[in-house]
Amino acid sequence: MPSCLRTRLRSALALAAVLLAGLLVPLLPAPAAQAQPASKAPEFDQQVLFKAAQDPGYACFRIPAVVRTADGTLLAFAEGRVLNCGDAADIDIVLKRSADGGRTWGPLQVVNEGAGDTHGNPAPIVDRATGRVWLAETYNTGRGDGASCSVPCDRTPHLQYSDDDGRSWSQPRDLSPEILPADWNSWYATGPVHGIQLTHGRYAGRLVFGVNTETWNGSRVSANHAALIVSDDHGGHWRIGATDTWPIADDTTFRQKPSELTLAERGDGSVLVSGREQDGTDLGHRTQAVSRDGGGSFTAPFRDLPDLYTPQVQGSMLRLGDRILLACPGDPDRRRTMMIRSSYDGGRTWESVDRGTVVTTDWSGYSDMARIGSGTVGLLYEGGAVDARDEIRFARFTEDWLAPRRGPDPVTSDRAPHARPAAVLGDPEETDGVQGDALEFDGTGDAVRLPYRASLPLGTKDFTASLWFRYSAATGEQPLLWMGGIGTGQPQVWLRGEPASNRMQALITVRNGAAPPQTAVVRTAAAYNDGRWHHAVLRRGAGRLSLAVDGAQSDVADVPGSVSRNSPFGVHVGQRMDGRAFLTGALDEVRLWDRVLTDEELADPDVLRSPQDTVLWLPLDRVRG
Repeated sequence: MPSCLRTRLRSALALAAVLLAGLLVPLLPAPAAQAQPASKAPEFDQQVLFKAAQDPGYACFRIPAVVRTADGTLLAFAEGRVLNCGDAADIDIVLKRSADGGRTWGPLQVVNEGAGDTHGNPAPIVDRATGRVWLAETYNTGRGDGASCSVPCDRTPHLQYSDDDGRSWSQPRDLSPEILPADWNSWYATGPVHGIQLTHGRYAGRLVFGVNTETWNGSRVSANHAALIVSDDHGGHWRIGATDTWPIADDTTFRQKPSELTLAERGDGSVLVSGREQDGTDLGHRTQAVSRDGGGSFTAPFRDLPDLYTPQVQGSMLRLGDRILLACPGDPDRRRTMMIRSSYDGGRTWESVDRGTVVTTDWSGYSDMARIGSGTVGLLYEGGAVDARDEIRFARFTEDWLAPRRGPDPVTSDRAPHARPAAVLGDPEETDGVQGDALEFDGTGDAVRLPYRASLPLGTKDFTASLWFRYSAATGEQPLLWMGGIGTGQPQVWLRGEPASNRMQALITVRNGAAPPQTAVVRTAAAYNDGRWHHAVLRRGAGRLSLAVDGAQSDVADVPGSVSRNSPFGVHVGQRMDGRAFLTGALDEVRLWDRVLTDEELADPDVLRSPQDTVLWLPLDRVRG
């Protein structure tokens, strides 16, 4: 459709859009929301804000961003994708406004029309001193075939502003002379999430937003750069501040690729920067850095957070009193289960998935947050019952709706060298074990999770896992031990019972250089679900992966590579990593060594009493606290 015709069509549909705005159907509250008296406003409510079926002229909406202006108006931005849901087609930046804290919204406005090209990655920033709303964005040549931007991608940064709370916008200006050096000559992404204005110390008033870019060396992408862009004159001029560069090797592997940066100013005035991590060899899908000079430099390179479970996806942060909120899906493998997790120590640690607050169990993706008022937050996020790109929703919730800060979990001993006690989830009961007591799990939330430490990932090492198990379930997945990630592409090691298939099964998935992931699976010929104690031993070494139960062994060829790389990493006993299956049964003496033990060694009391070569050692004979 020609650009001018599409513009006239949108104008003709403006009145219809106003009517549709009043017909937005609220979604059911998330499970964590509590029923409220009729006289009290709900603590959680949400509605569909952007959707192709209700906003004609677009095939798809993605990449949400939201800010609250100095006058209290909420501005919700998105990419309006005209032809399809691809990242590099005909894309406009669109906007809806709310003057009542997100309860109702006005019609869709086109802020920046792509006219066949891609205009996207909205990153709005509010200047509280002037009231001006800045909007950083990127341009690239559009495609009609649904493919991604050509490499090297011809992306350039632009900037425009509004002085009337988003009703009208200036003509965009090209920021390339200020913030696009010659070697940032491929992919360039602003945000996509709101930037911030600093409020503390010598840098108060500074405007800051995040970018990530790539270098093309003439034949391939050779480096990724994560950077902060700053202005000290209320947006008149911009410059590159803190920058962290990560090289990409000739074989296309790299340690990290921090991208889609979200920022929060901490109580001491320092800036916490959280980014998406995509396919690097370091463990984790979230990565963080800190700036203590107002975004001028990073105190240290970005570091991954292995035990912060997310898929590979953009996330958003917002400071709320003494906590920092992180919105992103909680499923470590797929974009689903939008969740709010809190940090009470400036981002040094984050709530685990069992402590976060679930917004929806639907598919969900990109997000942004804005503070609406005292203790009230607005969350704009991608969601859908079928696909995370189905629609963009706006949720309002109070701080009281969030799960309260919890005290420490009960623990059980880990006798491996330098190990901290393991967290006990749910309420497993002590029972008679093979050696002293054991733990009985009820299948509905009982599990043991080890705190992350650098000695847990096995990498390419040989190993021996030994445990005693007892169960009688005839159906369901019965996870015994899980280490690493989850899904078909993430490195991992696990052992579980599969009674419906009358077998025990163990699996490893590995990554080796830039090669695709490979998997090896070994199975027994029985499920051993007779309610009696059985001894399982899983070994990797000498080119074989073997599983023995009570001495009866099966083995297959090993697959070379690392069983712990480039994914969220957790160690769970009695639970699948994503929390979608739990053991109904008992476990005792869960051990892991980073070498292959012989049958004779496994029967030697001196070996079993020694912590040498031990990665984890859970007697499971006592729960404390």
